[in-house]
Amino acid sequence: MTDANTTRDGRRLPGWLSAVLFFGAVALVVAGIIWTYPEPSTEATADETTTTSTATPEDVDVVLPTEGAEPVADAAQVILPSVVYIQTQSGVGSGVVYDEGMILTAAHVVQGSDTVRVRFTDGEQVTGNVLGTADEVDIAVIEVDKSDVTPATFVAEKPRVGQMAIAVGSPWGLESTVTAGIISAVDQTNCSVNTCASMLQTDAAINPGNSGGPLVDREGRVLGINVSIFTDSGANDGVGFAVPSDIVVTYADAIISEEPIETAFLGLQGENVDSEGQAGTVISTVVEGSAADEAGLQVDDVVIGFDGVPINGFPDLVAQVRAHQPGEIVEILILRDGEEITITATLGVNTEEVD
Repeated sequence: MTDANTTRDGRRLPGWLSAVLFFGAVALVVAGIIWTYPEPSTEATADETTTTSTATPEDVDVVLPTEGAEPVADAAQVILPSVVYIQTQSGVGSGVVYDEGMILTAAHVVQGSDTVRVRFTDGEQVTGNVLGTADEVDIAVIEVDKSDVTPATFVAEKPRVGQMAIAVGSPWGLESTVTAGIISAVDQTNCSVNTCASMLQTDAAINPGNSGGPLVDREGRVLGINVSIFTDSGANDGVGFAVPSDIVVTYADAIISEEPIETAFLGLQGENVDSEGQAGTVISTVVEGSAADEAGLQVDDVVIGFDGVPINGFPDLVAQVRAHQPGEIVEILILRDGEEITITATLGVNTEEVD
């Protein structure tokens, strides 16, 4: 078997990862993160293009869209009044109105800043104070003195793979830009040198400056906050990631109330399966008195599922525990002596302070 510091594609993971379920994850810095985009000093003008049309044969039935059948436009109309442009000393990013006087963005957008400039779609500019950040999930809250705002609606339920996803923000500093695609994956494990997290994946175009802006559904409701992409070119390659709304809301509320964040605690160490057969994570240690211990998990059990999500390696298990809340009852699917067994566990609590 490989040790707990090796990913399923053979890369080495840092030593902290094997113990992350003991102590909780630390700051989230996803590989390929899209940081703030330096504010452009000149305007870019698109080249003029010419479009042509061809006649449709009379024997071909043409299906025209019915009135109102413009879901992207409809969603944009709903969310755009809630999207803001954020300027810092190092660049620009995006944000979304969470509540009266409260703006959500990505933690890396405001990194190193106590105050930022926030511009709303009505053109008004105000100074925003960075109220707090949760670097482990790349979420921050900015406080502004403006009451006539339009808070966005956040979706609690998990989206479906293949459903429409619309990203709104300021890519390359271009305000109120709308791009559309689908939800490519949910519960996607995204690991870096610091932690593993469960995120939404989308092919909606996300570029530098989009960070902190919302990913919304066809009704303009926020599915998640855009934070990163995987890219070889440095720009959109069709693989973007967003922190799911339920996680965003949990951390935002903790920052606003200045309360510590309680994260789920399972209490085990594991190693990736490195042999033929079912992929998963082999339990190497169970903490006495932990949720794992009380549920009856044992050393050498192979975890292959966590609350309905397949587990292909230890990073997946880390990400899934991270995505749940203390006190939640989860079903853990294991292999024990070649037999599949479902174990029910009540997750414990690990308390973390927010900045």
